[in-house]
Amino acid sequence: MQSFFYDRASDSAQALRLGQQPGAMYLAGGTNLLDLAKGGVVHPMRVVDLTRIGLDKIVETQGGGVRIGAMARNSDAANHPLIRQRYPLLAQALLSGASAQLRNMATMGGNLMQRTRCPYFTDTAFDMCNKRMPGTGCGARQGYNRTHAILGASEACIAVNPSDMNVALAALDAVITVSSPRGERTIPIGQFHRLPGDTPQVDTVLLPGEMITAIDLPASGFSRHAHYLKVRDRASYAFALVSVGAALDLDNGVVRAARIALGGVAHKPWRMPAAEALLAGHPLSDERSRQAAQLLTAGAAGFKDNRFKIELARRAIVRALNQAGASA
Repeated sequence: MQSFFYDRASDSAQALRLGQQPGAMYLAGGTNLLDLAKGGVVHPMRVVDLTRIGLDKIVETQGGGVRIGAMARNSDAANHPLIRQRYPLLAQALLSGASAQLRNMATMGGNLMQRTRCPYFTDTAFDMCNKRMPGTGCGARQGYNRTHAILGASEACIAVNPSDMNVALAALDAVITVSSPRGERTIPIGQFHRLPGDTPQVDTVLLPGEMITAIDLPASGFSRHAHYLKVRDRASYAFALVSVGAALDLDNGVVRAARIALGGVAHKPWRMPAAEALLAGHPLSDERSRQAAQLLTAGAAGFKDNRFKIELARRAIVRALNQAGASA
């Protein structure tokens, strides 16, 4: 790992000033950034430690929503009464990720920035990775691609976003607040992460030096019927082959509103409002769920090792919706 300057910010204003320095990266829990730096995948010139700046509160907002500070730990968010009662989908997703020790370190803002676990990206022994070294090609396209994208991929990159939390936030219509010396702005979660296109090295729409400060969840009608389903190769400590965040607002068995987000299938959590609208106004049924699954995965295309994920995703959607409908 190359040497870098280390600064521990005492408040948000100082963190933002330090974050404007060339090559600066923000350090939250460190569960991803430090691994990438030690592996020579990223090369920060300055690391700005945010652990002393606060921003770790979880509070109710006007209108019945909840604001989660960017520095709140994943474990604290998953076990917070407001999250467990009003947003069980998020609590389930957080508890599906990593180990208890990692959840005790990882932060909500840091999880938003979690980078892909594609081995061609994380292992510098591979010299073809447009995400790590733009212009070198995508080794996964012709290599081993069992865990890679079936939706939204490009010629330049077929990596997937690995975060469980991001899938739940996408289904819950979260809004991200970010700060810079220019002021604050908000970004809907659906616009926060990018598809790879020709620039897969750019994961999000954050501008240089911008810092995530909070995640806002709107008031939700999905507190009673929600389920996070994670399909993986082993029962724990594994990233999703496919995951589904499903949430339903039911009235005597009839769907008033639905939210479905897919993980493990694209460069960002995958949602399609038309698939959700197909369920609204009808009793929840396997047939309707299958139709929604077909619509949500329309255009899916696999590679030699991951074509199975297309049918797996469709079946997982039906199963997650059934489990969401049965929960209370």
